[in-house]
Amino acid sequence: MLCGAAPLPASSGKTTRHRLNRGGDRAANSALHQIAIVRLATDPNTRDYAARRTAEGKTKKDILRCLKRAIAREVFHLIITPPPAADSSDLRPARKSLGLALTEVADALDCAISKISLIERGTIRDTRFLHHYRAWLNQQQDAQIAA
Repeated sequence: MLCGAAPLPASSGKTTRHRLNRGGDRAANSALHQIAIVRLATDPNTRDYAARRTAEGKTKKDILRCLKRAIAREVFHLIITPPPAADSSDLRPARKSLGLALTEVADALDCAISKISLIERGTIRDTRFLHHYRAWLNQQQDAQIAA
């Protein structure tokens, strides 16, 4: 209901159908729409789903409505139970064993000192940067061993 993707009965006569709720957050509904359109264009599972629903006699509008509801459920599930953050407890001991200060690491990785500190404590979730930082530390350890 918050995203405007909940079904409302819009039946007349012998047909039984639903339409999207006109209420709710229009920006969230727009985001759901964009996700659904991109998935229809790129994701093979979504294309298969749309083909199955078309074979069942659903219109493009109905299929899009069902996709939006499914995407809203996925997003809600991710918000309520986010995937566990990658473990970063090894970063600070590795940095300290190399004798590196936060400022040296931040300068080398071209980022703020606070970002390095937050990543090491596991406070922020930036998986891409976490892997980049870990790889950089491993390179520094290899260079120190070779020297």
